[in-house]
Amino acid sequence: MAAHHHHHEPQGADLAKAARETLEKSGEQWTAMRAQIFEALAGFDKPASAYDIAEAVSKSEGRRVAANSVYRILDLFVGANLARRVESSNAYVANAHPDCLHDCIFLVCDTCGQTVHLDDDRITKGVRSAAEATGFSPVRPVIEVRGKCADCN
Repeated sequence: MAAHHHHHEPQGADLAKAARETLEKSGEQWTAMRAQIFEALAGFDKPASAYDIAEAVSKSEGRRVAANSVYRILDLFVGANLARRVESSNAYVANAHPDCLHDCIFLVCDTCGQTVHLDDDRITKGVRSAAEATGFSPVRPVIEVRGKCADCN
């Protein structure tokens, strides 16, 4: 496995198209509500909560969208690799390369909230191996490093 590798990261309509194709390959439908929630999620420059997304979709639709509905769709998106959950802040980011499976590492700035997503298979393979050595079957390692980003340092 490569320690680091880089992806072409689609944006805007290309990202939504990649997300739709990935979701449909998993046997799910790309509904209008799912499209709106993905568009709202992808529009945030920092991790967004279900409440942030519900508010954004409610404003764009001119009708109230419940956070519970957003949570269900976000759970689907995480399961289908369209979104990643930043566990420590109960927030979500759109996965910029939904067709590629990796365990991810988040670098979370405690000052400004900016979150950077890294793929480093060497590190996550080590975490999986350590867990497996104890007889544990890891499903989804979550690695978050909290601190200060370069801008806030």
